[in-house]
Amino acid sequence: MTVPKEMPEKWARAGAPPSWSRKKPSWGTEEERRARANDREYNEKFQYASNCIKTSKYNILTFLPVNLFEQFQEVANTYFLFLLILQLIPQISSLSWFTTIVPLVLVLTITAVKDATDDYFRHKSDNQVNNRQSQVLINGILQQEQWMNVCVGDIIKLENNQFVAADLLLLSSSEPHGLCYIETAELDGETNMKVRQAIPVTSELGDISKLAKFDGEVICEPPNNKLDKFSGTLYWKENKFPLSNQNMLLRGCVLRNTEWCFGLVIFAGPDTKLMQNSGRTKFKRTSIDRLMNTLVLWIFGFLVCMGVILAIGNAIWEHEVGTRFQVYLPWDEAVDSAFFSGFLSFWSYIIILNTVVPISLYVSVEVIRLGHSYFINWDKKMFCMKKRTPAEARTTTLNEELGQVEYIFSDKTGTLTQNIMVFNKCSINGRSYGDVFDVLGHKAELGERPEPVDFSFNPLADKKFLFWDPTLLEAVKTGDPHTHEFFRLLSLCHTVMSEEKSEGELYYKAQSPDEGALVTAARNFGFVFRSRTPKTITVHEMGTAITYQLLAILDFNNIRKRMSVIVRNPEGKIRLYCKGADTILLDRLHHSTQELLTTTTDHLNEYAGEGLRTLVLAYKDLDEEYYEEWAGRRLQASLAQDSRDDRLASIYEEVESDMMLLGATAIEDKLQQGVPETIALLTLANIKIWVLTGDKQETAVNIGYSCKMLTDDMTEVFIVTGHTVLEVREELRKAREKMMDSSRAVGNGFTYQEKLSSRLTSVLEAVAGEYALVINGHSLAHALEADMELEFLETACACKAVICCRVTPLQKAQVVELVKKYKKAVTLAIGDGANDVSMIKTAHIGVGISGQEGIQAVLASDYSFSQFKFLQRLLLVHGRWSYLRMCKFLCYFFYKNFAFTMVHFWFGFFCGFSAQTVYDQYFITLYNIVYTSLPVLAMGVFDQDVPEQRSMEYPKLYEPGQLNLLFNKREFFICIAQGIYTSVLMFFIPYGVFAEATRDDGTQLADYQSFAVTVATSLVIVVSVQIGLDTGYWTAINHFFIWGSLAVYFAILFAMHSNGLFDMFPNQFRFVGNAQNTLAQPTVWLTIVLTTVVCIMPVVAFRFLRLNLKPDLSDTVRYTQLVRKKQKAQHRCMRRVGRTGSRRSGYAFSHQEGFGELIMSGKNMRLSSLALSSFTTRSSSSWIESLRRKKSDSASSPSGGADKPLKG
Repeated sequence: MTVPKEMPEKWARAGAPPSWSRKKPSWGTEEERRARANDREYNEKFQYASNCIKTSKYNILTFLPVNLFEQFQEVANTYFLFLLILQLIPQISSLSWFTTIVPLVLVLTITAVKDATDDYFRHKSDNQVNNRQSQVLINGILQQEQWMNVCVGDIIKLENNQFVAADLLLLSSSEPHGLCYIETAELDGETNMKVRQAIPVTSELGDISKLAKFDGEVICEPPNNKLDKFSGTLYWKENKFPLSNQNMLLRGCVLRNTEWCFGLVIFAGPDTKLMQNSGRTKFKRTSIDRLMNTLVLWIFGFLVCMGVILAIGNAIWEHEVGTRFQVYLPWDEAVDSAFFSGFLSFWSYIIILNTVVPISLYVSVEVIRLGHSYFINWDKKMFCMKKRTPAEARTTTLNEELGQVEYIFSDKTGTLTQNIMVFNKCSINGRSYGDVFDVLGHKAELGERPEPVDFSFNPLADKKFLFWDPTLLEAVKTGDPHTHEFFRLLSLCHTVMSEEKSEGELYYKAQSPDEGALVTAARNFGFVFRSRTPKTITVHEMGTAITYQLLAILDFNNIRKRMSVIVRNPEGKIRLYCKGADTILLDRLHHSTQELLTTTTDHLNEYAGEGLRTLVLAYKDLDEEYYEEWAGRRLQASLAQDSRDDRLASIYEEVESDMMLLGATAIEDKLQQGVPETIALLTLANIKIWVLTGDKQETAVNIGYSCKMLTDDMTEVFIVTGHTVLEVREELRKAREKMMDSSRAVGNGFTYQEKLSSRLTSVLEAVAGEYALVINGHSLAHALEADMELEFLETACACKAVICCRVTPLQKAQVVELVKKYKKAVTLAIGDGANDVSMIKTAHIGVGISGQEGIQAVLASDYSFSQFKFLQRLLLVHGRWSYLRMCKFLCYFFYKNFAFTMVHFWFGFFCGFSAQTVYDQYFITLYNIVYTSLPVLAMGVFDQDVPEQRSMEYPKLYEPGQLNLLFNKREFFICIAQGIYTSVLMFFIPYGVFAEATRDDGTQLADYQSFAVTVATSLVIVVSVQIGLDTGYWTAINHFFIWGSLAVYFAILFAMHSNGLFDMFPNQFRFVGNAQNTLAQPTVWLTIVLTTVVCIMPVVAFRFLRLNLKPDLSDTVRYTQLVRKKQKAQHRCMRRVGRTGSRRSGYAFSHQEGFGELIMSGKNMRLSSLALSSFTTRSSSSWIESLRRKKSDSASSPSGGADKPLKG
C-alpha cells in the first residue's frame, strides 16, 4: 500500500466522514466529492456531471444563430449588412441592392460551411468516444454500458489494453497485491508504463459477488486539473483508509500487462482530470484580421466625413443655386428643404462611396487563403514516405500568421524525439566497447562501418537491435567473467515486464525507454530476461535458464538517482546489483577500485562528449547474517508512520556503499530526423523555442543538449526547482542578478531595478552572454501566480532557451497564454499527444504531429504533419510567402479601390453634389468582380519575392513578418495616399482636357458618357500597370489574368454600347456607339497615356531609388541570385578539391546520468550548412536591426535577451 506523505490531521481522528473546510475552489462550486459504491440513488442527489463529453460548438438548432452571431462580430460583415439595408431604401439608393447582397451571402455561406464541417468532425469524435463500451456492475451483474451512461459511484471492470473510461479508484486487479500497469501517453506524453496499486483492504475484492456488496464511501477533493495529486479517504466497515494518486486510474490511461481490474468511478466526463486540462475551442483570427477590423472602422469614419462634406455641399448648392432651377430640376416629393436634400444626399454618397471597402475584398481573402492551404497540402517535401502522411492545413484562416511567429512552444516526447533509446557503447572493466576501427586503426565513421554484429547464435535475440563492435560479443563468447557479470546486472536490475506472445517472441514493457534499451542489449548478448514473479526473476544465461530469488528492489527516485536489486542466486549467494548516475555511484565505490575508476571516468567523459546518456554499474556481495539484520530494519522503516521516506533512504544508503565497479553504459536517445537543424534554422530566424514537457527534468535537459537548444558555450543554465513561492522568487531573482552582473562586466552599464510593472521595458534586453532556464512543474505553478508571472516572463525571455519540465497540460496552456498576454507576439504550439491539446488550442497557431500517441493533437490543431523538421518549411517558406502575398494583396486592393472610389468625391463638386456617379452602374458592379479581381488574386496566390531555397538559406528574410513591416497602419496610409493621388489625376487630367478638346469633326468632345469611358479606361489601364509592377514572380497565369482582364474590359465596354444590346434592352443600354466613338479619338488615347504615365512614374522612380539607396534583404538576395546565374557558366567546370570533413550522424545527444541529473556534455556540432545565414551581417539588413531595437524600446511588455539586437 502506498501511503500519502502528508495525511490530513482530521483523517487521523476518529469520527464521521469529514467535510472539506477550505474555500470554494476556483474550478467550480463543488467543495468536496462524495461517492458511494453501488448506490446510484444516493449519488444522483449531488447532480454530478455525466460521463458524456462535448468538444463541439454547435448543434442543429444553435448552428445558424450562433454561427451568424460569430460572423457578424466581424466588423466588415456588419458594415455590409448596414449598406444592404440602405440600398433597399429607394429614396437614397443610386445602386441596385444585388451588388451587395450576392457577395455578402456568398461570404457568409462559405464560412458557415467551413465551420459546420469542422464541427461535424468534432461531433464525430465525441460520439466515437461517448459510445465506447464498458463493463459496469449493476445489481450484482456485469452489464455492457456506453461510456456516456457511466455514473459516479459505479464499479467498472477494465481488461488489458482498454482505455480507462473515467477517473477511477482502483479496487482490485488480476495481479498480486492489487497491482496494475498503465500507460499515460494521453495525459503526460510518456509512453513508458506506470504502476498503480489498490489499497490492501479492497485488493481482495476480485470476486463479483464481493464487489456487489461493497458499499464503501469515498470523500475526496473536488474536481481539479492536478494530474499528479489526489487526496481522499475511503470509509468502509467503520474504518477509514487514506487514498493517494497511486490508487487512482485516470481517464485517458490505457491498462497494460494486467488481465483485468475493477475501479470505482470518482470523477466522470467534464470533471475528469483529462477534461479539466483540456482548453476550450477558441475562435482564432490573425493579427491582419484584427488590423483589418480597425482599418474598416477608420475607413467608415473617413466615409462618413466624405459623406458629411458632400451633404453640406449639396445643402448649400440646393439653397444657393438649385432653387433657381426648380422648374427644370424639381425636388422629389418627400424633399421639402435644402437641408433635407443634403440629409438624403449624405446616405446616397455613403452607398456610392462604400466601394472603398468592397465585400469582394473578403471573398478574395478567403480564396487566397484557400489557395495557400492547398499549397501546404500538396507540398511533396512535407510528405512523410514512411508513414504515407501528407501535411494538412486544417484551417484556412491562419496561413499568413505562419509568417509572423515569434515563439514556438514544443512538446518533447514524440515531437522532438522518437522516444527510441539505443544501446550505443559501454565500458567493462576498463575497456571501452562500441567504436569500430579500420585497418589503419582509425575510428570508422557511420557511413564507413562494416556489417553489424551477428547475433544469430542467440535464438531469443531482438532482430531490431544493432551493435557494431564485434569484440564485445567475442568477450561474451569466450566467457570473460566481468563481461558476463556486466550483462547479468543489466538483465536483473530493472523493473521491466516481459510478455511472451509465442515461443521465443519476447516483448518488453519498460517504465522508461532507457531500461528497455539496456535489457534488450543484455538479451542480445546472451543474458535474456525471460520472466518475473513478485519474488523471482528468470534469466536465460547463454542458453541456460537460471532463476534468481528477488529479495528486494531499492527503487529509483530523483533524489537517489540510482536503483538496486538484491538477489540470491541458485547457489545461495546474495548479491546487490546497482545502476545509477555517475556523480552518485562513483562516491559509493570501494577504495580498491580506484584505478578502474580513473579509466571508467575517462570513458564516461568521452561518452558525454558525444552526447550519450550514461549509467554506472556496480555490485556488492552480502552475507546472509547481515542481510537478515538489514532486511528487518528495512521492514520496520517501511511501516513507520512518520518520516518513512527518510528512514528508508537512510537504510538504502547504508547497503549501497563500498560497491565494486563493473563499468558504464552509454545510450543514444534518438531525436526525430532533422530536429537540431530545424531548431538552429528557426533560431536564426529570430524565433524563440520553449520546450514544455511532462517528462522529468533530467530527460528534458538531455534532449535540450541533443537538439542544440542548450550548448556548452552557454554562459549558464539556470535551474529553478523551488517548492515554495519564496524559493522560486529567490531563484528567479538570482538568475536575473547573474545576467545583469555579466552585462556590467562587459560594460553594458545597465542598472537593474527590482520593481516590475505592467509597462515594463526590460533591462535584460541586451544582456551579455547566452543563458537558458529550466523550471520544474511545481516551481512553475508558483511562477505563474499573478504577483510573480512578470518576473518569470522577464527572466525567461532574457534566456535563449527555456525548458519547462513536469508540467501539466493546463500549465502548458498557461505559459502560452502568459506570453500572448504580455509579449503581444504570435505564438505557435506543436505537440503530438492529448496532453498537448490545451496548449495547441491556446496558441495563435496549433500544429499537431501525427505520431505514436493517437490523433487528439491533430484533431485539435490548425496544421498537422508527421515530423518536426517540416516546421521549418511550414514557417520559412509557406508562412513567409503567405504573409508576403496577403500584405501585397491588401496594399494593392486598398490602393485600387481608393483610386476608383475617390473619383466620385471629386466629381461631386462638379455635379451639384447630386450623388451622380462618374461611371455607369455596370462598370461599378464589374470593376471589383471582373476587371480587377483575377490579377490581384493571381498575385495573392502565386507571388514570391525569392525562391523557396533562398527562403531556407537566408532565415533572416523571415523577420519582416515578425516586425509586421509589410502591412501595418503606416503601409495602409501610404496605399491610401497613392490611391487618392491617382484618383485626383484620374479625374482632373481628363476633366481639363475635355474642357477644351474637340472631336475630329470639330464638335465638342466633352459629354458625360465620353468622360466616363475615358476615366474608366484610364483607371483599368493604370491599375493593371500597377499590379504588373507589384508582381515579383510572373507565371503564365499572371500574364493571362492581367492582359485577359484588359481584353475583357474592352470587350464588355464595346458590347454594352452596341446596337444588339440596345435592341434587346433599350431602357438599360441607351448610349449606342459611345465607346467606339470616344476611343476612336486620338485626344482620348493621348489623355489615357498621359494619365497612366503621370500616375505610374512617381512609383517607378521611388522604387528605383529605394532599390539602389536602401535595398531590403530580399532585394539583396534577388540581386545575388542574378549574379549567381550569370556566373554559373564560369563555375560549371570548377570542382571542389580535397576531402570534405565527414559529418557525424544528424543526431546529437547529451550525456545523462541514467534517470538522474545531467552531468556533462561535449562540444556540440556547428551547422556548417547554415553558414549562409551569416548574411545578416550585410549592411542591407541594418534597417531590420534598427526597427527591432525600436520595437523593443517601445514595447509595453517584458522582453528578454532572446530579443537582443542582431550583430551587425
